[in-house]
Amino acid sequence: MATKEKTDMENDDVVTDKIHYRGVKAMPFIIGNETFEKLGAIGTLSNLQVYLTTVFNMKRISATTLLSVFHGTTNFATLFGAYFCDTYFGRYKTLGFGSFASFLGLLVITLTAAFKNLHPPHCSPGTTTCVGATPPQTAFLYAGFGLLIIGAGAIRPCNLAFGADQFNPNTVSGKRGIDSFFNWYFFTLTFAQMVSVTLVVYVQSDLSWPIGLAIPAGFMLISLFLFFAGTRIYVMVKPEGSPLTSVAQVVAVAVRKRRLKHPPQPWLSLFSYAPPKSINSRLPYTEQF
Repeated sequence: MATKEKTDMENDDVVTDKIHYRGVKAMPFIIGNETFEKLGAIGTLSNLQVYLTTVFNMKRISATTLLSVFHGTTNFATLFGAYFCDTYFGRYKTLGFGSFASFLGLLVITLTAAFKNLHPPHCSPGTTTCVGATPPQTAFLYAGFGLLIIGAGAIRPCNLAFGADQFNPNTVSGKRGIDSFFNWYFFTLTFAQMVSVTLVVYVQSDLSWPIGLAIPAGFMLISLFLFFAGTRIYVMVKPEGSPLTSVAQVVAVAVRKRRLKHPPQPWLSLFSYAPPKSINSRLPYTEQF
């Protein structure tokens, strides 16, 4: 049964409307990229508060505030990433740029632990006053956070959609491939979380911060390599505009035409247009919102 399903998915390597779908061949590169990207990101982010309080001598409340701002900004950045992806760059370029930015961010944070000049002196237990980070040290740390925000803002809105792009949604084997991709994606996400919050955190807290932070940076470098290694077989959907732009246009037109009289038969007179080759179909007229 498994062999038959695999054969069906491999038969999806066909040309449909001049698009070469090679989902099964592309999936190892995309899943590998996702796995190592999550190992790198989660391996660093899951233990950052301990790092800030023990290496950068931050107060717990200051470290918590900084991480809250970081996570909130990261979530907000996905809106910009999705907009630029859908409108200008496409998912492939956006993911490549985001992966590179994330690697640089992890590298910067690793350097803050590896070099003594990039973090304040160690504060021994029982010391009442600890030396804080200097403005240049803080700025270098914030630069790492900024690169991670840029990377996450570009990766998060694109990774699942880019994987689904590799399969033909109009065939049975393509739909099975998409389901398989989602299953593998969430399986590897869980695996990355388990490894990161156990093995990587142990190395960071109990052995060495430079080594513990270098491991996620190395994972991110592998993720970057795997992503670009599959470039020649990826399906790259061209950007066709962001849904946010369409929503803004609807709001603008609704405001401009707010004084127009309601037509007597809107189901006949209102213009309804579906672009050719669009995945969207015409919606029937309804009196409900």
